[in-house]
Amino acid sequence: MGKKKVTSSKTEEVRLGPQLREGEELFAVAHIYASFNDTFVHVTDLSGRETLCRVTGGMKVKADRDESSPYAAMLAAQDVVERLKRIHVTAVHIKLRAKGGNGTKTPGPGAASALRALARGGIKIGRIEDVTPIPTDSTRKKGGRRGRRL
Repeated sequence: MGKKKVTSSKTEEVRLGPQLREGEELFAVAHIYASFNDTFVHVTDLSGRETLCRVTGGMKVKADRDESSPYAAMLAAQDVVERLKRIHVTAVHIKLRAKGGNGTKTPGPGAASALRALARGGIKIGRIEDVTPIPTDSTRKKGGRRGRRL
């Protein structure tokens, strides 16, 4: 009988994401869609093709009426920050979007708190851009000729 082969197991640290030099920022794009029914925080790479993580307010709270609340948006953004730190993303550009079209052009209540939670979580904020679709000539709004009567 020959000698038994002893295999030494070396533990290598698995590092997700690209290799970075010291002090270099890794940017991503955070698409925040804030309607009056829900708030989405969707983080992609700079091209927008690959999703790094996506969390909604409805994933964080149980009641349907709380999906668009600032609290649910804050919880969603904190979850996004945790996932981004795991893959070593250190900075994001923000693209903020409301419903737009022939709907409302103002973002919902969760937009500001989601942005604040990203900043307070240690993620650096690059550029903030409003990408709400604004029509040049829209389809007819709902409510009829005489509007919504209460």
